[in-house]
Amino acid sequence: MVINGPANQIFRAPRRELYIPEGFLFSSVEAAIKGPGKRDLALIYSVVESSIWGMFTTNRVKAAPVRLCMRMIKTGRGQAIVVNSGNANACTGEQGMRDAAEMAELAAGLLKLRNNRVFVCSTGVIGRPMPMEKIRPKISELVGNIGTASIMDVAAAIMTTDTFQKIISRQIEIGGRRVTILGICKGAGMISPNMATMLCFIMTDADIERVAAKTALEIAVKKSFNRITVDGDMSTNDTTLLMANGMAGNDLIQLNSREFKEFSSMLSDITYELSRMIVRDGEGATKLIEVKIKNSKSGHDAEKGAFAVANSLLVKTAIYGNDANWGRIMSALGYSGIAIKEEKIDISFNGLKVVERGIGTGRDREADERLKAREISIVIDLHLGKETAKVLTCDLTEEYVRINAEYRT
Repeated sequence: MVINGPANQIFRAPRRELYIPEGFLFSSVEAAIKGPGKRDLALIYSVVESSIWGMFTTNRVKAAPVRLCMRMIKTGRGQAIVVNSGNANACTGEQGMRDAAEMAELAAGLLKLRNNRVFVCSTGVIGRPMPMEKIRPKISELVGNIGTASIMDVAAAIMTTDTFQKIISRQIEIGGRRVTILGICKGAGMISPNMATMLCFIMTDADIERVAAKTALEIAVKKSFNRITVDGDMSTNDTTLLMANGMAGNDLIQLNSREFKEFSSMLSDITYELSRMIVRDGEGATKLIEVKIKNSKSGHDAEKGAFAVANSLLVKTAIYGNDANWGRIMSALGYSGIAIKEEKIDISFNGLKVVERGIGTGRDREADERLKAREISIVIDLHLGKETAKVLTCDLTEEYVRINAEYRT
């Protein structure tokens, strides 16, 4: 099954065909959780029971569905995911837990599955009780409509302040069998590790052993969703779920095999592309920024330093204003707590060196022009070691303030 990619994006991505893994069906309905006229309740369903793995927010305040999923994921088995937007079901106490469990139970009963085979995810406003009076009657419609919606419909139904659907797929041949991985996610604000504020659902028809899939997912998330920041805020609902139903018919993918390396590489490619979409769609953002620190003394320092620069409000506003104010980057590196020697630091904007050995090169005005591009690369060479880290972020605009000032109204 092939469908067209997302259209009408602020950042227009190249159109690619989207491939649906064997055995996955979709449904979405309008439950009026986030107002009339918008689909906000979706279902991802595998026709056979699947293996399932997940990673979740490290925020100590966790939404009810996150706590429920963390409990259920221990079984390693699942067949359906019910997800709503418009309400996070976070900070809702024991009633929130009962509501999340009821959503799973209602769907499981209609799908004739065990309750712990249906995972529930939510996104939206924190602190409001789930409007179960709206959701209950829509669960039966959701199940009844299985197979009538596209993956694009599901991607649209889970959006909150997102401006476009975030979706990508890849195919690979393993043992003469075609294996497909499909990923969708939502996220535009409250984006900061670990993990970034988002929901991500990855489906594959690969047959892969549990430890191999778990390892591949951990590698992929570390390289992508844990290396992005929009505003430095961490959500209560961050969830990534990977479902594998084995319907491609390939030989079992085992850890450390050649097939595992191919699968893991493709999965990492998908999550990285999704993470780029999240940052491109950062609330009010006009530019995607990649901060790269190289030749750091340690990998920890490289990552910490890159995040210090990426999270600096002064750096982000300077990029928005096309101002190559590299002094703000030097300042962020200085307070980051990492090992640096000021007299060794080089800084470049989109390939143009503005700082060499800690001193400006006098090319700031030329750099200002380069900052008018939609994608900005900031490369910082510390000349202290061999470690490298990259972090994705975006600029900070007046629109970000407006969106978040009016979020609940």
